[in-house]
Amino acid sequence: MNAVAAQPSFLTRLGTFIRFSHTVFALPFALVAMFVAARGLPKAADFGWILLTAVAARTLAMCFNRIMDWEIDKLNPRTQGRHKLVSKTQAWTVLVFSGLLAVWASYQLNFLCFALSPLMVLILCFYSLTKRFTPFSHLFLGLALSVAPMGAWAAVRATLLDFEPYILATSVLLWTFGFDLIYSTLDTDFDRAHGLFSFPARFGIPAALRTAKLLHCAAAVGFLSFGWLAHLGAGYAVACAVTLVALFWEHRLASTLEPGRINQAFFQINALVSMTLLGGTLIDIASKGH
Repeated sequence: MNAVAAQPSFLTRLGTFIRFSHTVFALPFALVAMFVAARGLPKAADFGWILLTAVAARTLAMCFNRIMDWEIDKLNPRTQGRHKLVSKTQAWTVLVFSGLLAVWASYQLNFLCFALSPLMVLILCFYSLTKRFTPFSHLFLGLALSVAPMGAWAAVRATLLDFEPYILATSVLLWTFGFDLIYSTLDTDFDRAHGLFSFPARFGIPAALRTAKLLHCAAAVGFLSFGWLAHLGAGYAVACAVTLVALFWEHRLASTLEPGRINQAFFQINALVSMTLLGGTLIDIASKGH
């Protein structure tokens, strides 16, 4: 009997294609900014539009990244199966739809968010081009993720004149810059062989890991500073302590240079960082009775 295995649904394949599970990196920080800006629970409508904007914007960014790297990914043993998940036409279709959806959802929030939506799209897409000309593409990935808390703050307050979102966004940028340096060590040989720019390919893996440690130390200080500025309490302070331990463990795993442990450090520990800080924020907000 020749049983043919059922092919996963399009949504399942699309979720794998854009690594939907990695939404846990940026989305929690959008929620942190949202709750702090609202000093509690925001309006239900704002909550919904912020979530929709964040998910649509990330889908746009990931589709653009996959399309730009389509031929490169075919050559990389780590990524060579990506182009089989969806067709390029499907990827372009999802990209256009998600981009329009992100801009439309921004319009539903307020004029500032709508006015800044083209800049959001530009930042999110520009990252995918940077590995072709600068070893600091990881910094631009950090910039892309830092858009999430800035956008959520603007959605609630309709202004970006407050100091807090810039501290949170800078911390997210530094944290992302650091963990992407660690993750990019997996492709060092491939990047060098194919003329791609990355920090490890240009400066070496030891330098990349040292730089990641410095960036994560700065990020930890930034996260703590944000909590102080936002008048968060013990719950957030404990979350910062857990985050510091998690980052320390991440670098212990990365120092082995074992792909399995680096993947663990990349996803599991950084998901723990973002979710822990969100949890600490929620505990403090709930304790204040907002």
